[in-house]
Amino acid sequence: MGIVGGGNVEGVLSLDDVRLEGRTIIYRVDANSPLEPATRNLLDDSRLHAIVPTLRELSNSKVAILTHQSRPGRADFTDTSRHCERLSEIMGRSIKYVPDVCGDEAMRAIEGMADGDLIFLENVRMSEEEYGVKFDGNEDTESAGIVARLASVADVYLTDAFATAHRRSPTLTGFTNTLPCVAGSLMEDEIKSLRTALYGPPNPYLAILGGAKCDDSFSVALNLIDRGHIDRIAFVGICGNLMLWADGNDIGERNRQFIQNTMGKNFDKTWDLAEKLTSNHPEILFLPRDLIVEIEGGRHPQSLENLPSKHPIYDIGFQTLMDLRPLIMEAGCVLWNGPASYFELPGFAFGTIEILNMCVETSAITIIGGGHTGALVNRRGVADNITHNSTGGGATMSFLSGDSLPVIGSLKESCKKFSDKLDEMGLAS
Repeated sequence: MGIVGGGNVEGVLSLDDVRLEGRTIIYRVDANSPLEPATRNLLDDSRLHAIVPTLRELSNSKVAILTHQSRPGRADFTDTSRHCERLSEIMGRSIKYVPDVCGDEAMRAIEGMADGDLIFLENVRMSEEEYGVKFDGNEDTESAGIVARLASVADVYLTDAFATAHRRSPTLTGFTNTLPCVAGSLMEDEIKSLRTALYGPPNPYLAILGGAKCDDSFSVALNLIDRGHIDRIAFVGICGNLMLWADGNDIGERNRQFIQNTMGKNFDKTWDLAEKLTSNHPEILFLPRDLIVEIEGGRHPQSLENLPSKHPIYDIGFQTLMDLRPLIMEAGCVLWNGPASYFELPGFAFGTIEILNMCVETSAITIIGGGHTGALVNRRGVADNITHNSTGGGATMSFLSGDSLPVIGSLKESCKKFSDKLDEMGLAS
């Protein structure tokens, strides 16, 4: 079942609006990927696959690709040579790696490109301007030298960095008023699909929210309720355990302590959101009917009637899955973000995998909210059976919470500035 609606995203320049043949493009993506510690090879190349449709559209342009990988001080902070090598393999063509962001070597490489060339620039977070300064406003990111230098050799700034759209930095939001800023195919698809989840989902509309970032999930839930489109919200995983606790179930000291430690300083705020949901919207909520606890490495069913448990809750139970199944099968739209279990342990992945199987089986529009859930979709090879598998994580949750995303704001501001000037710039399609 396809996403409702169509056409370009209102207020944002897209590839359909501009003619980029022979033009030089600064193309910002988010190819941040998990790495194998010993070899630093990419363990997941799905974000590179996701930008291929845009790159195919730019086959007659000169394209300089920018991305980040991790952040300084982390073990997986590294150069982008392997990203370049893997993208070359995916596309079946040569892509030149340039170990420079905006210095003389990068400038020479960009200016020396011919039509159809692709180059892959260095990890932008190796520039202190990109990551060493806290940016609170667009004026700060626009004044960075990295923006001035790259803009001086480019005609258009193009972005598919949706997974970082909730951040602000020079290469994400700094080109707003310097170059026409255009959404790539991935960015446009993300915006349109997630807008469907907020504004125009076919009913019945079911949201399944899990994982450990309970404050984000509860904010999304309240935003969906406020918008009036949602019919049911199912909480699973750590979110489900916390909601059971807030609903008056004693989940046991060990599980309460784990949740408090996981939430840290955000616990009080998160608890307030949980109580607001259970008190004000009980008719919408679907909470776990039974649970699976871990005892000496094994799965053991746990009914709610027999709580509290001194053992850790690692999965939802069979009855919960049975009761959830008709909601998924009869839905017009399913939004799912966050695992239902400690799915990194094979013995406790069952609940999460079964929800994914149901999402594959249903005829509903299925929108997966990125992060761990989106990675599972890719690992199990069922992305083609999901309507939209977001490349985001934090950005997806921010979008669904109703927050403003700086990168999308930058695209809209740039559209206002440049949309009437494209013809005189020779860029109008």
